[in-house]
Amino acid sequence: MAKRASSFPKRVIVRATAISKARAGAEKIWAGTVTIHANAKTGAHHHGDLESIIYVVKGKARMRWGENLEYTAEAGPGDFIYVPPYVPHQEINASRDETLECVLVRSGQEPVVVNLDIEPVERPEEVRWIDPIHR
Repeated sequence: MAKRASSFPKRVIVRATAISKARAGAEKIWAGTVTIHANAKTGAHHHGDLESIIYVVKGKARMRWGENLEYTAEAGPGDFIYVPPYVPHQEINASRDETLECVLVRSGQEPVVVNLDIEPVERPEEVRWIDPIHR
């Protein structure tokens, strides 16, 4: 079993690699965990041609998507979220006081993030989710 490697500041988000080419020899997928502090939100972005699957372990996730982030859905423990290639979206911890813990699986090894100039429906408030690939 591969150990996880953390790649972002612990203050707001912790992303840890569990399965990758370097850690387990995976050729076409990446898997890991993400822990997002309360009320954290990304800006609008997409992940290029990658497909993503998010499994919510703990907390409440909110996803906004669409050309103007006009659609919304929430997910709780045991729920899956599928993010198709090139779909503009905003990831949100829907709780103001509870950490969101998820398992993330992507269809590629590279951390592709294309930040978009779409005005977020939910503006980042107290805690902005900023890491090396999300603005």
